[in-house]
Amino acid sequence: MNPSIEKLATPGEIESLLIRARATASKAYAPYSKFSVGAVLVDRDGNEFIGCNVENASYGITLCAERVAGTAAISQGSRSWSKLVIVSPTGVSPCGACRQFLMEFAPALEIWFGGLDDSIPVRRASLSSLLPDAIAMSDLPSMRSS
Repeated sequence: MNPSIEKLATPGEIESLLIRARATASKAYAPYSKFSVGAVLVDRDGNEFIGCNVENASYGITLCAERVAGTAAISQGSRSWSKLVIVSPTGVSPCGACRQFLMEFAPALEIWFGGLDDSIPVRRASLSSLLPDAIAMSDLPSMRSS
């Protein structure tokens, strides 16, 4: 068990999610970057949604694993998420676009990110710490109460 995993979820639960995320990363379509990413998003009811990155020759329309998992959740009616586990070759945290996407549905989301194997320590962060001044619905003029 990796000692860097916090107690917000059981160590066994995070290890299980890491295994699933790694299996999902192996399905990534990453012919350009060779940087496969896998994600498992868990909602407040315990349902799990997986995603892997899907690249495209038009780089701007590449989909990150986190957003693939999130859109899978949304398409199945889930919009209340509690945790996200992500794995990648270097253990990176979600990109800025994914942070903003996730914030729309789960400002209190807890995120664990690690490597494609156990050689990279697993780290944990809250989404709000990764994106402290996120744009929220209440920031939009049309959504403010008059």
